[in-house]
Amino acid sequence: MGSRLFWITPFASICALLFAWIFYRQMLKEDEGTDRMKQIALYVRKGAMAYLKQQYKVVTIVFLCLVLLLSFMAFVLKVQNPWVPIAFLTGGFFSGLSGYFGMKTATYASARTANAARKSLNSALTIAFRSGAVMGLVVVGLALLDISLWFLILRYFYPIGDNSHNLVIITTTMITFGMGASTQALFARVGGGIFTKAADVGADLVGKVEKGIPEDDPRNPAVIADNVGDNVGDVAGMGADLYESYAGSILATAAIGSTAFLGKGTLQFNAVIAPMIIAAVGTLLSIVGIFFVRTKEDATQKDLIGALGRGIHISSLFIVIASYFVVQYLNLPLGIWFSILSGLLAGIVIGKATEYFTSSSFQPTLKIAKSAETGAATVLITGLGLGMFSTSIPVLSIVIGTVFAFLFASNFDIANLNQGLYGIGIAAVGMLSTLGITLATDAYGPIADNAGGNAQMSELDPEVRKRTDALDALGNTTAATGKGFAIGSAALTALALLASYIEELQVGLMRMGVTVLTFANGLAIPFEKASFVDFMNYFHVHLMSPIVIAGCLIGSMMAFLFCGLSMNAVGKAAGRMVDEVRRQFREISGILEGRAEPDYARCVSISTKGAQKAMMLPSLLAIIVPVLTGLVLGVAGVMGLLIGAIATGFVLAVFMANAGGAWDNAKKYIEEGNFGGKGSPAHKAAVVGDTVGDPFKDTAGPSLNILIKLMSMVCIVTAGLDVAFAFMK
Repeated sequence: MGSRLFWITPFASICALLFAWIFYRQMLKEDEGTDRMKQIALYVRKGAMAYLKQQYKVVTIVFLCLVLLLSFMAFVLKVQNPWVPIAFLTGGFFSGLSGYFGMKTATYASARTANAARKSLNSALTIAFRSGAVMGLVVVGLALLDISLWFLILRYFYPIGDNSHNLVIITTTMITFGMGASTQALFARVGGGIFTKAADVGADLVGKVEKGIPEDDPRNPAVIADNVGDNVGDVAGMGADLYESYAGSILATAAIGSTAFLGKGTLQFNAVIAPMIIAAVGTLLSIVGIFFVRTKEDATQKDLIGALGRGIHISSLFIVIASYFVVQYLNLPLGIWFSILSGLLAGIVIGKATEYFTSSSFQPTLKIAKSAETGAATVLITGLGLGMFSTSIPVLSIVIGTVFAFLFASNFDIANLNQGLYGIGIAAVGMLSTLGITLATDAYGPIADNAGGNAQMSELDPEVRKRTDALDALGNTTAATGKGFAIGSAALTALALLASYIEELQVGLMRMGVTVLTFANGLAIPFEKASFVDFMNYFHVHLMSPIVIAGCLIGSMMAFLFCGLSMNAVGKAAGRMVDEVRRQFREISGILEGRAEPDYARCVSISTKGAQKAMMLPSLLAIIVPVLTGLVLGVAGVMGLLIGAIATGFVLAVFMANAGGAWDNAKKYIEEGNFGGKGSPAHKAAVVGDTVGDPFKDTAGPSLNILIKLMSMVCIVTAGLDVAFAFMK
């Protein structure tokens, strides 16, 4: 039965890619507007593609080096499956491809959205959202396609039959292509984040604060670089980011299912394909939900939030019903369905909490706007306090969701650890099951932002900018919600990856000919009877171990070190951008009067070089530190490293995303005419807060969830090396 139902996975991937193509073609048929609008869109498109081309050159070199290392581990040291180097490449390729398609769509959609805003708010929303849906559907479509192909290929080379251990080999091999996706995603997120925020900060500090000209004014030399940055960071980077989140949660859950139901025949196979099928059904329902997104002409921010929420809620409701029948059809324990429900509910709570703390329709953001009347210092203090306080609800929702997902799947038997961990993994799948539409609401934001920039630079009617600003403010809220959603799913996925690391250790031991756990007291436990707890005891992993504690501290440090490096990179690149913008205002006569055109290309080049140079160290540290920790501190140190990174990284990422989103929307609320409006002292103070919040929410914060999962993936891929090195000591 399960074998037949599996085919819904490749079917859903084809449907997602087909509808993405349909939405893309529909968008291209829309009018791009005036010649000036087309010219500005072309500037942005060329800049974005030039940056992406340069980034992919750098990433290709890194990938080739890593493939050589993985090949050495597989074919010389024989501590890794020979399929891993190829799987690693495909993961990175599809991750990069999803970002490329999303960004290409966004750069064509922004001018068309601005032109549609000349007619009505609903027309602009429809184009922006459907274009964002291209990103969402491409991500889930390519991920499901990649997973389906690898499962079929490996199943051919490792026939299941009566050998249930082959399913363990298949799933643990498949999970390693997540390392390729995570590596590509980290470079895309960090590099894109540095690019966009260097340009944004430079444009704001000189243009808005020093010269007092409007946002997205064509007289600002950094304005094109700012618009390019929205695409390379918030579209291409985000697409690659959520590709690996989505694929990672499915693969980690499948790997745990192969051992949680080991030796149970059909039930084991069904547990492996269940996350794939649930994700596939969620993809089909996301397509349905996309068609429910529309709004009225005089919509408020709450109306717009409701319009996007309608599609997500309909998709979520249907996935709750559909997943029940999937679980029943596969004869899995009913508790698995409640675990899926736990993940979905946790995701909804995180989304609503983020919306409350970052939208200008609610009190927290309005308090930041009010504090701007007394200066930049109070804006910063209020925003930092709000960001810290806002972590409570997401953290508690993940805690409660994790506990209940574990208990439901384990039938409230804490000793049934394997099935409980499977429940946590499938809760992450449940949370991300409707990613096709939730990512659409996130990707729509940068398109709306660019549409506003195009409207301003093309000097369209002020009513057009008012409409695009309404969509942009909504985009800030949906982007913050999407980031909270991504980091929440990352926490659940990372917990599942911890279990997958133990499974990979078991495979590593088997490659060395070890099939029995022999303890110091003489106790011997065969692998087929050993539990996760037995493996933990074998490798001396417990809370009182100084090695585990040392690993925890290093993991916590990594979250702050990573953020520090990326924030400093933004500061340096932004400093160079500020100097360049000031130089152009000083040396190119007639810019402020509109008689001369700034050198936009020079600013794009500065951001590109700054991003390419600065992204290397933090990205490589995420790969090097887990490897060194495993070699020096062993398995116990690695477990501590991952636990510390998950705990600290999750909370820090929520804090940064919410604080940054609230600062941004507080500034926009003042720009609408409140507390003195544009150009007032309150506005200048709010711009400072927004400037600080930009690298919070768009560079350091969203990169943390990739950091967590990449380190987990690296540890899984090098688990065999950890085992081999431990036996050599």
